Amino acid sequence: MTLSVYLAGQIHDDWRKQLKAKAIEKNLQIEFTGPQEEHDLSDDIGEKVLGEQPNKVVHDDAASGINNFRTEIMLKNADAVIALFGDSYKQWNTAMDAGIAIGLGKPLILIRPENLVHPLKELSNKAHVTVETIDQAIQVLEYYYK
Repeated sequence: MTLSVYLAGQIHDDWRKQLKAKAIEKNLQIEFTGPQEEHDLSDDIGEKVLGEQPNKVVHDDAASGINNFRTEIMLKNADAVIALFGDSYKQWNTAMDAGIAIGLGKPLILIRPENLVHPLKELSNKAHVTVETIDQAIQVLEYYYK
């Protein structure tokens, strides 16, 4: 039985590759989806679809609408969501995706380091599981198959 898991979080490092590799090592039958990882495509999709925009605000708004369309479909189709909060980047999109997952009633695994316990305490309280590492998230997914 294949599980569909949406991976919410920043797109600036390889955490998704690490998580996927660990799932493969464990032979977990999981289909992973997530936000557009090609940063320039994500930022410029509004202009690719709608044409040149008059300024940066409208440019960003056009892209966000199309990105939200894509994300909402993927979140609705996911069986579960993993939201990773790291130390290096602002995490607004991660928080939004985690909130949407909670609103949709999707099982949520929140990954956050110890130093983010306080700022994420309410979100953590709403998640089904809160862990500190990718390895722990994989253990939760592995337990699903036992």
